[in-house]
Amino acid sequence: MTGDEGPSYTVDDALVAVGFGNFQILVLVYAGVGWVSEAMEMMLLSFVGPAVQAAWSLSAHEESLITSVVFVGMLIGAYSWGVVSDRYGRRQIVMPNLGWRWLLALSSLPTSFLLLFYKVTPESPRYLCLKGRKAEAIEVLEKIARVNGRELPSGNLVSDHEIELQQIDNPSEDARLLSPRTNEIKHPSGMDSNLGGISSLSVLLSPKLARSTVLLWAVFFGNAFSYYGLVLLTTELNGHSKCMSHKLQTEKSQDVGYKSVFIASFAEIPGLLLSAVAVDKLGRKLSMSTMFFMCCIFLLPLVFHLPEGLTTGLLFLARICITATFTIVYIYAPEMYPTSVRTTGVGIASSVGRIGGMICPLVAVGLVHECHQTAAILLFEIIILFSGICVMFLPIETMGQELRDSVQV
Repeated sequence: MTGDEGPSYTVDDALVAVGFGNFQILVLVYAGVGWVSEAMEMMLLSFVGPAVQAAWSLSAHEESLITSVVFVGMLIGAYSWGVVSDRYGRRQIVMPNLGWRWLLALSSLPTSFLLLFYKVTPESPRYLCLKGRKAEAIEVLEKIARVNGRELPSGNLVSDHEIELQQIDNPSEDARLLSPRTNEIKHPSGMDSNLGGISSLSVLLSPKLARSTVLLWAVFFGNAFSYYGLVLLTTELNGHSKCMSHKLQTEKSQDVGYKSVFIASFAEIPGLLLSAVAVDKLGRKLSMSTMFFMCCIFLLPLVFHLPEGLTTGLLFLARICITATFTIVYIYAPEMYPTSVRTTGVGIASSVGRIGGMICPLVAVGLVHECHQTAAILLFEIIILFSGICVMFLPIETMGQELRDSVQV
């Protein structure tokens, strides 16, 4: 684009110019390591529950609480770190100082790999522009261009704020017809770029974003409830295919069908591939709603006790669909929120999802152990169906849309 002071470009223009290359591959690996850690944790929890129940003679309720308490920690972390990263930066919050880095390294093997990428992982240039640190943003963009072997557009880097303010300073005839409140844009040095936790929440629930936020919370809740619930059901249904006496159940709980669990868990891979194809072909909303409704179809026959092979097959198909929705909603949510409250919005939505994760063990473990498999599956059906309907009412389709930096009220 060109202006009074010569040619200029935005962060979006720069990212389009540098294209997809080595830097994006690095980001994919870096982010993938974090998802590996969470996947490993959930898989271990699905095996630990039955083993601990037998060893400690726990009730079904006590076994489900072991899994639920893990999501309490996730809930706190998802909200708090979302707020902190909007205030202090994305990269700095990953490993803020040497002490925390060593703590992360010792926590688990996958997360320790994050240390290998920390030195070469830059701060978000969009976040830097929002904070008025344009020189640092240019350095980051130049680094990305070098890694990809491309060149940045010529001219000066401008933020979306500056473009919006220029449009206000030189309003069109149509813009003059709008009310002053409609044209009001927060300056990057104002409150909009320095929101705290309560202020960010008030922005998320403002008239401009309230509908999207509430619906997104419902989708995150249903998504986490169903995703983590299906992980637990994979173990529970293969370990308790028939309603047995409590004594027999305790003895059987150690005999988990690991082969069936592994086959069903392998559905994560086609689920991720399906989401990668559908998200840009069908759009975010249509992809998520379709996958939710298909998951309902595959899960419905499990209201009856079925042979182990058929149960594994249906769980495999259901987990493909729910993995796709779980992936797409984490693409959709950051695109829906402006940079100033992006990670806070995603963090709060993720926290609501963790509430679903806290409740799902009571259904996937507790009800199945108490010989209420039909009731458990019907509850999953209701929540998954409701989530799919909520997706249909989301007001924004973000595919092909530019990311926003500020909230226009």
